[in-house]
Amino acid sequence: MDLVRPVTGNRPLAGLGLPDSTVKALGSFVEEARAGVGARRAGALFLSGDSTQVKAAAGAVAHELGRGLFRVDLSAVVSKFIGETEKNLDRVFAAAEAQDAILFFDEADALFGKRSEVKNSHDRFANIEVNYLLQKMESFKGVAILVTNAQVKVEACKLCRYVVVGK
Repeated sequence: MDLVRPVTGNRPLAGLGLPDSTVKALGSFVEEARAGVGARRAGALFLSGDSTQVKAAAGAVAHELGRGLFRVDLSAVVSKFIGETEKNLDRVFAAAEAQDAILFFDEADALFGKRSEVKNSHDRFANIEVNYLLQKMESFKGVAILVTNAQVKVEACKLCRYVVVGK
């Protein structure tokens, strides 16, 4: 699929050299995700911080859960045509469910950065894309990891965790 690429070379959390507080927070998320796989959604993890460390942390979560990691190509997912981004997100989540893989949205600001007060029809459709992604995450039975340094309003995401990596 041209919208996602497998990430290889994932290492365990203990071998990343991250601060103890970060390892503890990620380990807690892993345990919650293990308990949630199956009947209920496993969860979503929002990471921010140093880009290299964030990518390593995402790979470590996948390693700890014993699952593949799919990096989502947001440049291919986000479309200027109304409704196409949502269709692409459907394909991304379906591919992850079929492979029992973790979704990794690197630079998720490309989606979340659009969410704003509606001033025109373009703003309205941009907000619809963000809301659609949050809805897909709520119904997804797997794990989604999103990297963003932007302020994200996701109050509705009950099983979301936020971790700053490297601090």
